[in-house]
Amino acid sequence: MACEGTLLGMGNPLLDISAVVDDGFLSKYDIKLNNAILAEDKHLPMYDEMAGKYTVDFIAGGATQNSIRVAQWMLQKPGSTSYIGCIGKDKFGEEMKKNAKEAGVNVHYYEDEAAPTGTCAVCVVGGERSLVANLSAANCYKADHLKKPENWALVEKAKYYYIAGFFLTVSPESILLVAEHAAAKNKIFSTNLSAPFICEFFKDVQEKVLAYADFVFGNETEARTFSKVHGWETENVEEIAIRISQWPKASGAHKRITVITQGADPVVVAEDGKVKLFPVTLLPKEKLVDTNGAGDAFVGGFLSQLVQEKPIADCVKAGTYAANVIIQRSGCTYPEKPEFN
Repeated sequence: MACEGTLLGMGNPLLDISAVVDDGFLSKYDIKLNNAILAEDKHLPMYDEMAGKYTVDFIAGGATQNSIRVAQWMLQKPGSTSYIGCIGKDKFGEEMKKNAKEAGVNVHYYEDEAAPTGTCAVCVVGGERSLVANLSAANCYKADHLKKPENWALVEKAKYYYIAGFFLTVSPESILLVAEHAAAKNKIFSTNLSAPFICEFFKDVQEKVLAYADFVFGNETEARTFSKVHGWETENVEEIAIRISQWPKASGAHKRITVITQGADPVVVAEDGKVKLFPVTLLPKEKLVDTNGAGDAFVGGFLSQLVQEKPIADCVKAGTYAANVIIQRSGCTYPEKPEFN
């Protein structure tokens, strides 16, 4: 069984504003399906327009928080996981706290006095999603909060860490503090490529963090972008996964394992210069509600077994199970109990 506080996540807590929209809405705001971007000025009116024009669900989100909530759900032991990030002092922030508490996650939010809680527009068309994040308060996280004894205690207690690449835009200092601690104490640090724009525009800091990563997650689009940015001149996901796993490491205690999901195609796992492929459970198209949170859920399921020291095959199985559950529901939500053996 997982011990209390064994898994710690840190990232951008966002309230997902999720709605089934139409192609006209996508083109009006210049957004593409299966992508994730940060909101620019031109996107700001879309949040109100979505709420006024479509049926909207409000769901606690943010990539890392989703993964941590799913891991917590799979583990079914309250307090096995912890999470750190920044919210605003407002009704969305209160909603987030309530949601996390119900999920059994031990959250230590930094509450910003000035900025509102971050939101993410989840635009769904034909079951595929596009994400537009307005970070607001999430962007205000400071390493000073992490260094406070009551928060650093969560870092000390944890044996596994997961921080998605999205947090690179907010507090690389905080990520490196946790990564360096993990390396010094022989603990397991994991991260995610997260989005093409992270690989393109946050390349230098991503490389710094990657040096500490024992597990690197991502999807096929992100992997190909990573390859392109680094001039590898290959689109072959298996080859890219191997090269990421062989990226120089800051500590030698653990080898690096790269895990790349490819939607309905097999999951690619690279370690020791070799690749293994794991098929996913295919879902009939009519059962697909939306893909929002599928990648996050995969990571959450995977980590739920990793923290119990299960073999990689079991971790992947749990990841695909969790992703399969989430895509049959709106947003990154799940039934009361998992049916995973």
